[in-house]
Amino acid sequence: MKRIVSFIVVVLISVGIMAWSSPGLLNNLKLGLDLKGGFEILYQAQPLEKGQKVSKESLVQTARSLESRINALGTSEPEVTTEGTDRIRVRLAGVKNEAEVRAQLKKPAVLTFRSATDKDKEGTYSKIELRGNEFVENGAKVSFNQLNQPMIDIKVKDKAKFAEITKRLIGKPLAIYLDEELLSAPTVQQELTDGSAQITGSYTLDEANKLRDTINLGALPLNLTEKYTQSVGASLGQMSLNQTIQAGLVGSVIILLFMIFMYRVPGLIASFCLIVHTWAVLLIFYWGHFVLTLPGIAAFVLGIGMAVDANIITYERIKEEIRTGKSIRSAVIAGSKSSFRTVMDANITTIIAAAVMFALGTGAVRGFALVLMVDIVVSIITNIFFSRFLLNLLVKGDAVKKPRAFGVKEGEISEL
Repeated sequence: MKRIVSFIVVVLISVGIMAWSSPGLLNNLKLGLDLKGGFEILYQAQPLEKGQKVSKESLVQTARSLESRINALGTSEPEVTTEGTDRIRVRLAGVKNEAEVRAQLKKPAVLTFRSATDKDKEGTYSKIELRGNEFVENGAKVSFNQLNQPMIDIKVKDKAKFAEITKRLIGKPLAIYLDEELLSAPTVQQELTDGSAQITGSYTLDEANKLRDTINLGALPLNLTEKYTQSVGASLGQMSLNQTIQAGLVGSVIILLFMIFMYRVPGLIASFCLIVHTWAVLLIFYWGHFVLTLPGIAAFVLGIGMAVDANIITYERIKEEIRTGKSIRSAVIAGSKSSFRTVMDANITTIIAAAVMFALGTGAVRGFALVLMVDIVVSIITNIFFSRFLLNLLVKGDAVKKPRAFGVKEGEISEL
């Protein structure tokens, strides 16, 4: 009796949590541009000056600069990723002013060191003293003073020019700008004649690293060329989303009815666990701030198919054990045990394949692989362990005693 009560309590709590959280969960999922509308651009990065090469650091910093620009334009939740050695992919969902955003993104990131003029308001600096390409490439480094406080060492190409600037600005700020964003405004302490300087202040190590990376980015500004573009209208994206949801609901209903018809009580448990599995994956999407795209939905559906397959393998093994004349309890134990390795082998090999796709793929391929890996891990938890836990509660609580509850007719059972 205790096991029956436990079964009912677990099911009711699960249903209650899903019913309470699902409306907010569905409304707050992030949709990709193929479902929400927007555009995607693949850029190829090239140095502005001949003879220079695109470094990994400059590519990463350029991607960060692009993301900052997008945020400044009021576009929320951009997806900016580097690919290979010289490419950057930008995905923007729900963008209306596409032409304006694209024009801003094509401009190279501009690093400047500025001083104040008599016309500048306090805290603003308009006179450009140095540009990013006047610094030694990858010359900025983080070091520590005697008090173990981080500071940034920098080097410039023109020592004479730097000496003139620092002599003129002794006791005054030399502000650092990326595009039009003020990053820091250190004060010049003395004339510097050897082309090197130290930027000190109350920086944390993370702030010092970011400032170093920004200066190194400015020393190698990159020009971005569009290699590929894709634009999806909002109405087309909404239509894709509606059709996907409709297809998913129809397919899910057919699968659930099939499981219940073929396996009766275990089929009901499997159907419930599939619903829990779907809810858990969507919850991980929400917590992990994943962007839901059509390839991601395809991986999601594939994961559900593998979950159904795992249940079918298990329940068919249990039915075979019942047909040999074993008791329900013995058949469930033996069938679950014999099917476990087969099911786990199939799931693990799929995870390995998805991991390879994620490591070697780009763009939509990586998204598909990531969703598939998450989906399979959740499937193992819900459709193997959780479903068997619920089934064992019913069997050990003697709530299921007849073979017909497993879809086995009396005439199919061999006599011992």
